[in-house]
Amino acid sequence: MINNHLVLVSGKSSSGKSASLMGMDKPEGVMYLNCENGKKLPFKTKFKELIVTNTDQIPQAFAEAEKMPEIHTIVIDTLTYLMDMFESTRVIPSTDSRTAWGEYAQYLKQLMSQVVAKSTKNVVFLAHTTDVLNESEMVNETVVKVKGSLMNVGIESFFSTVISTKKMALEKLDDKVTKSKLYKITGEEKDLEFKYVFQTRLTKDTVNERIRSPMDMWPINETYIDNNLQNVINRLHEYYK
Repeated sequence: MINNHLVLVSGKSSSGKSASLMGMDKPEGVMYLNCENGKKLPFKTKFKELIVTNTDQIPQAFAEAEKMPEIHTIVIDTLTYLMDMFESTRVIPSTDSRTAWGEYAQYLKQLMSQVVAKSTKNVVFLAHTTDVLNESEMVNETVVKVKGSLMNVGIESFFSTVISTKKMALEKLDDKVTKSKLYKITGEEKDLEFKYVFQTRLTKDTVNERIRSPMDMWPINETYIDNNLQNVINRLHEYYK
């Protein structure tokens, strides 16, 4: 089985990852799995929220969601904190660290292949990125950083669609976005002279990032779009119709 409606939203801290959830349709049908110590979202929400304190709660929540037809989307915020939680609660206390690190890697592999892949819901993972030196090529790569063997595999490899959140000056966007229905500038953004966006495609300035999507999902004029996750989910459904 495979879940066609799966996306990784990655980005630096304070680049608009959580805020991108604000425009979700039927918010009461969103199961929001908060792995960030119960940190509040930056907006009022009607999401069905669960504060995750144990990594076993994630597969349990997916199982419960399958019994709830009103739930259309599951959001994990963030994958980065989820894996940190596994390390803090299950690796560090273990008397057999080698085995525990193996379980750390298997946890995510099993979650993706046995839980997420079988889900009938839209599934969204948010994740923090960081710049890491690729010593073989001597360039900095922007990646979702985790520990152990998963870092070698690359978290992004579990996803066909990886988009990135960016905070960009309007003057840098003006010549890159033309006639896109998914890009609108508000009055507040004009006053602030910057905009939070999703980047959906690689550019010459971001070749060392791991943004990816199926061919022809995003035309060039949609390289940068509003950071509204609902637009991304809609596009996934259109593409895989």
